[in-house]
Amino acid sequence: MKLLIIGGVAGGASAAAKARRMDEKAEIIIFERGEYISFANCGLPYHVGEVISSRDSLLVMTPEGFNARTNIEVRTRQEVTAIDPEKKAIRVKNLLTGEHYEESYDKLIMSPGSTPFVPPLPGADDPDVMVLWTMKDMDRIKARIDHGIQSAVVIGGGFIGIEVAENLQQRGVETTIVELLPQILPPLDPEMTTPLNEELADHGINLILNHSVKSIQRHGEQLTVHLNDGKMIQADLVIMSVGVRPNSSLAAAAGLEINERNGIVTDSTMRTSNANIFAVGDAVEVTDPILGGKTMIPLAGPANRQGRIAAINALGGHEKYNGTIGTSICKVCSISAASTGLNEKQLKAANVNYKKLYINPSSHAGYYPGAEMIHLKVLFDVKGKILGAQAIGRDGVDKRIDVLATAIKNAISIQELQELELAYAPPYGSAKDPVNFVGFVGTNILDGLTDQVYADNLPQDAFLLDVRQPEEIELTPLKGFTNIPLGELRHALDRLPKDKLIVTTCKVGIRGYLAERILKENGFKAANLSGGYMTWKLFNPKPLKAPKPLIPASEAASHPQLLSEEVIELNVCGMQCPGPIVSVKQRLEKMEDGQLLKIVATDRGFKKDLPSWCESTGNQMVSIEEKDGKIEAVIAKSKRGIKTVTTGNGIHKRTSIVLFSNDLDKALAGFIMATGFASLGHDVSIFCTFWGLNVLRKDTPPPVQKDLISKMFGWMMPRGPRKLALSKMHMMGMGTKMMKNVMKSKNVDDLPTLIKQAQMMGVKLLACEMAMNMMGIQMVELIDGVEPAGVANFAALSEKSDTTLFV
Repeated sequence: MKLLIIGGVAGGASAAAKARRMDEKAEIIIFERGEYISFANCGLPYHVGEVISSRDSLLVMTPEGFNARTNIEVRTRQEVTAIDPEKKAIRVKNLLTGEHYEESYDKLIMSPGSTPFVPPLPGADDPDVMVLWTMKDMDRIKARIDHGIQSAVVIGGGFIGIEVAENLQQRGVETTIVELLPQILPPLDPEMTTPLNEELADHGINLILNHSVKSIQRHGEQLTVHLNDGKMIQADLVIMSVGVRPNSSLAAAAGLEINERNGIVTDSTMRTSNANIFAVGDAVEVTDPILGGKTMIPLAGPANRQGRIAAINALGGHEKYNGTIGTSICKVCSISAASTGLNEKQLKAANVNYKKLYINPSSHAGYYPGAEMIHLKVLFDVKGKILGAQAIGRDGVDKRIDVLATAIKNAISIQELQELELAYAPPYGSAKDPVNFVGFVGTNILDGLTDQVYADNLPQDAFLLDVRQPEEIELTPLKGFTNIPLGELRHALDRLPKDKLIVTTCKVGIRGYLAERILKENGFKAANLSGGYMTWKLFNPKPLKAPKPLIPASEAASHPQLLSEEVIELNVCGMQCPGPIVSVKQRLEKMEDGQLLKIVATDRGFKKDLPSWCESTGNQMVSIEEKDGKIEAVIAKSKRGIKTVTTGNGIHKRTSIVLFSNDLDKALAGFIMATGFASLGHDVSIFCTFWGLNVLRKDTPPPVQKDLISKMFGWMMPRGPRKLALSKMHMMGMGTKMMKNVMKSKNVDDLPTLIKQAQMMGVKLLACEMAMNMMGIQMVELIDGVEPAGVANFAALSEKSDTTLFV
């Protein structure tokens, strides 16, 4: 048996290795036009970004090493120029010598791959307009970056374009992505890309959607990219990443059957229209196992499996390739974006009757540190067949998409996902895994227990009901929704219309579903907003701000434009909001104008909070970046920085807070907001009245003379911030204890610490004299630093305040 293989990367190398394992005596020769075989082309962008530091680590196997291990002859720099199926021979050109020769075969496996498409734009032939497809391409791009380029434009927002852009930005190159479509990453549906757009902007990558490039012109050392709307972008380098085209011309010239997309037609054994020729990889047509038609999906995993199957069948076996469902994943800065199966766009185009659901679970148990939200979208038919799934998140995305891909490939229904037994421990998952929850929700939909509506198509005449707590809605309001918290819903049914559909919602959809069930059981027409507020946000993104290029934190200390070479370091890792900002403010107050402060934090919110805080306080935001799960930032104490923020008239900005509650959660919210405003330089006062006075009580106050009523008040009320309970889910102390444990595990400061921080930042704590008299509380029973105040005193403060909050 003499087996020839055209192409030595991915599918070709896999086919050769499998063939040798099956037949030790077969003569096997690989022909590869490039310099390398079996290199890790998926790793090319990461060497550009120096995430993968060693170039040699991308060379999975050298020709010499492959030959030594397999006894397979590898001929690199050899281009197959023609196939003669009648003679069972190929024509080869030695690219090093120019020699032409012929080689016969018994069986032939083609793995010609694909080629990046470069549109015929004016200026596309400029040497600084490149693609990233081979080791040589990678070397050229990296050399330009090492030479010191400052800016780049990536044309195309697919997998490679996104990976290239991220790694260019990581090397300090100001990068812009231009995408023709209204979204990046076409395998995803548009709403699922919303967090990705925000992530790119947060990392300083400019994203221009719905635009095409008309031409590229050189002006001296720089290129100018002209867009279809007349705008121009200057860049030192342009990377083309607008898709690939199958390398099928060799097969077509040999008379093999080619489809309308120029793909090589194969059967389930990977055999072409010629019985002695097989084809694998990017250039071949395969079965779509979901809808049963034909498709072309250029992915490395399927190419390797096809290579194995082609080798088996070329040597007389009878193995079948069962099609490609297109499971893929992409790293977008610190977010993972994954999909499997078909998306909604494809199902609509194929006129498939489908259903969908959105859920937003945590990647692992919420009480274990580091849990991250996953946005999950699943598509299925009326019988429960899973048609596709998409997942976005910072943690746990790959695990869930792999399980769902396995379910699709093995015809596991959405109902059966409920019963999957998946690994669970708090650091890795929950007792009810997100995949199980897909099964629960999908089954409820199919069983008629819930009716889903979607954020992009809310019924016009529906009554919109938000069952979140008022505190949640203050932070993230939904326009047009009436708020009745879930716990109060049964007592407020008379406020709801019987003649309209009521659409319920909450944060992620669980409380919305419970509200829907309550309403239906009481004779109302109801439906649940799938995925709740968090999915609504995907359909209603805020406009992205154009990113401002920043100096990497690693270079900030030596950058010539900064005010000082001295860098003071502050580590606030493990602290949660408002701790990091409070620490920054306290440290800056001890520094001289012009000094640099480098901060390292782990709280993700800090990345957005710090630039806003610097803008408000007048300090200079030098750099901020995320690296290895940590936020590294450098700020300069500016001469413009002032301790107290003023209005245009020079009047100090003031914030007043009325603390009426002694619920732990509400008191926490009040003091967190107080320290936040104080960190911005506001004069902040907290006026504690009625039950709010209990927040200021000492744990062990000195004995004082009281009448019986006052003593009874003292016995019945919580004594100080350590004794407060939650307003909801107190559960005879269990819920409050759980909340305190979660706060401790996540390094969230407890209430006594927050109170001390507030006082250190100048927040005035005022005790209502009238309420103290009514409840029999004396000043000596309150913590140090509290001032007595009457209602008139506070009213005067509030009148002068820009903001007054009631908690």
